[in-house]
Order: sequence, then structure tokens, then C-alpha cells
Amino acid sequence: MHDINIVKRRRSRKKIMDLKSVQLAVVKQNGIAIEHIENPTESDQLAAVTQNGWVLDLIKNPSKSVQLAAVTKNGWAIQYIKNTSEEIQLAAVTQNGWAIQYIKNPLEAVQLAAVKQDGTAIKRIKNPSEKVQLSAVKQNGRALAGIKNPSEKVQLSAVKQNGRALADIKNPSEAIRLAALHKKSKK
Repeated sequence: MHDINIVKRRRSRKKIMDLKSVQLAVVKQNGIAIEHIENPTESDQLAAVTQNGWVLDLIKNPSKSVQLAAVTKNGWAIQYIKNTSEEIQLAAVTQNGWAIQYIKNPLEAVQLAAVKQDGTAIKRIKNPSEKVQLSAVKQNGRALAGIKNPSEKVQLSAVKQNGRALADIKNPSEAIRLAALHKKSKK
């Protein structure tokens, strides 16, 4: 009788291991499937967010590594994280600069990473420094449209990057008009 119980326990463990393998395989194919797994392991969670960063919203109390994997896959997933670290913030905006809109009071380093990825993300940054503004317009001159009261230095940098940024400047100086004209004539 004792031998039969040992065999039954081994079969039961094997079934559990097989189920875990199947769960992992399923979430690797379709991360959304994690919502059907009761108490997913961290491996299940990592596989799910690596396949689809949006599924972070379906995971209760994700670890920092799961959060990082999610925002690395899809920067927008940061909206599902409370109390983000600078590392998570940087990963999110490096993947998608516009993810900065979900970060409260981002540090300048995070702002710079966001506009480096997409200059137009500056539109979602409150009171960016001149350094951040310059970085944004160097990445995309048309980012100037998202900056309130840019300095002449920022305006000049914008039209040097893209002459069409001139359209986003009220009362441009002579130097800025010439720089825009020079940029257009080089094309």
C-alpha cells in the first residue's frame, strides 16, 4: 500500500509540473492568458509581460523585475505602476517617450531620455528646462510647437534641425528667419 501512495504522489507532482509547463508555454504565446492562471509564478508573469507589456495591468503586486520587463516591452505599461523607480521610468521613456505623461515630477534625466526617444514628448513635460527643450528640438525641430515661450536659442536650434519649425514661432527674429531659410535651401 505504501508503494502505491508513493507512485500516486509522484504522478500528482508530475501533473503539477506538467501544468506549470503548459501555463508557461501558453503565456509565452499569449500574455493575456495570465488572467486565467491562479497565483502565477514570477516566471509566468515575466513571460506574459515579455510577450505583451500591457498585461502588467492583470498582475497583482508585480515584482520590480516584472515591472521592468513590462515597460521595456511597452513603455505605456508604466501607467499601471505606483511609485516607480528612476530605473523603471528610464526604461519606459526609452521605449516610448510619451510614457512620460504617466510619471509625476520626472527627474531631468528621465525628461532627457523621453525627448531623446521622441522630441514631441516634450508636450507632456511641465516646465522643461532649456536643456530638455534643446534636446527635444535637436531630435525633432517640430517639437518646438509643444514648448511654451521657448528662448531664442531653442527656436534657433529648432529651425536648424527643421526649417519648417519656423511656422511654430511667433515673431521670429531675423537670425531665426535666415537660419530657417538656409535650412530650406540646403534641401
